[in-house]
Amino acid sequence: MNIKRTILVTAHTGREAAVLSARLVMNRLIDAGLNVRVLDDEAEEIGCAGADVVPDHASALDDAELIIVLGGDGTLLRAAELARPARVPLLGVNLGHVGFLAEAEVEDLNVAVDRVVEGRYEVEERMTIEVLVRLNGSVVAQTWALNEASVEKVDRMLEVVAEIDGRPLSRWGCDGVICATPTGSTAYAFSAGGPVVWPEVEALLLVPNSAHALFARPMVVSPRSTLAVEIIPETSPAVLWCDGRRRFDIPPGSRLEVRRGTVPVRLARLLGAESTGAPFTDRLVAKFGLPVEGWRGRVRTGSAPGELSG
Repeated sequence: MNIKRTILVTAHTGREAAVLSARLVMNRLIDAGLNVRVLDDEAEEIGCAGADVVPDHASALDDAELIIVLGGDGTLLRAAELARPARVPLLGVNLGHVGFLAEAEVEDLNVAVDRVVEGRYEVEERMTIEVLVRLNGSVVAQTWALNEASVEKVDRMLEVVAEIDGRPLSRWGCDGVICATPTGSTAYAFSAGGPVVWPEVEALLLVPNSAHALFARPMVVSPRSTLAVEIIPETSPAVLWCDGRRRFDIPPGSRLEVRRGTVPVRLARLLGAESTGAPFTDRLVAKFGLPVEGWRGRVRTGSAPGELSG
């Protein structure tokens, strides 16, 4: 007995282009014989006949193969909250600005849908972080992030002590501290001066934000490490943001602990010579408009594999 393939389509309904693209995707999937679902809080705006309307709940992904997300990185991060527990992969179509998490651009939408229909995609896992906030030894907040956990000042400068693997590293007066994954290295951590880390590298990033200190460099540590940021009791209150979506008030004297998450987020990557998928280096060049004029690459004159010839 053949089980009908099921795809959930979600979109940034505040953008007309995303709504129109979602309708196009859903109609093409339905015409190809796939079962399509849409979330109940998006169904009215998208309005695609033939799709199953499901609650914005874990049950929306029962037996689902994939989530297609139309919007920017923020839309994909919202969808990741639904997809991560169910371990269902996400395929992002970028209708935002930079869109590092997206696999395809809107102009490549038809190619992306064809690849999904043909099953021509692979799935990669992106590491996440688990986040704990303790106050006087008790856990007062617990969450996770795909990109970063950022502790930030509310008004006045924060005074914090950073810790790695149970040992104090440095004390900073700062606007905040960002604990990020490689996926998040091109998000908030990048804006704060952190390094770009290729997604397949397993590591954790600790990035001080506008720190008033001689030693306040971004650091890349082992994925097995535990990062901690202690807020000095005499300083001002802080706020914790995870992926720019989940907010927690952090009183002075609190301690933020970050370690590698046990549940990754799964992203779909398209396959095929005509696919829109690209190496991460090419994504960097395209997203930031980096100048590469004059690059010659490897001159192929019969060199042995791995050898360069001029």
